[in-house]
Amino acid sequence: MTPSIRFALLLALCGASAGAYALDCSKASTQAEINGCAARDLSQADTELNETYLAYRAKLRLAQQNQIRDVQLAWIKYRDLSCRFESSNVAGGSAAGMVLQNCLADKTRQRTKELQALSGCQEGDLACVR
Repeated sequence: MTPSIRFALLLALCGASAGAYALDCSKASTQAEINGCAARDLSQADTELNETYLAYRAKLRLAQQNQIRDVQLAWIKYRDLSCRFESSNVAGGSAAGMVLQNCLADKTRQRTKELQALSGCQEGDLACVR
């Protein structure tokens, strides 16, 4: 399987919805509901990241597209490992999923901002990849 296909599959899995039912997160009261809201938040963050990544990647030359793909795959591995570590204190508990997913969503939103900044850099900025 080529790296591009693996990455596309990974993006699809990351963006998969955690639940099909409508959940009012402002009224979530059980741990299951709170976990569901965290899963939905992560899914939304992943969707925005994927859209931002694909739009930015499309602006790049082929060699740069391959580089950003490799960077993104490494970032996903870092994000996942980092959040597993950061949530390890609650591993096995009822809030473990929520803590993990909140961490993943936060790091995902940070990465989206990084890609948006790269995508919106000004002409002439030598630190900018276009």
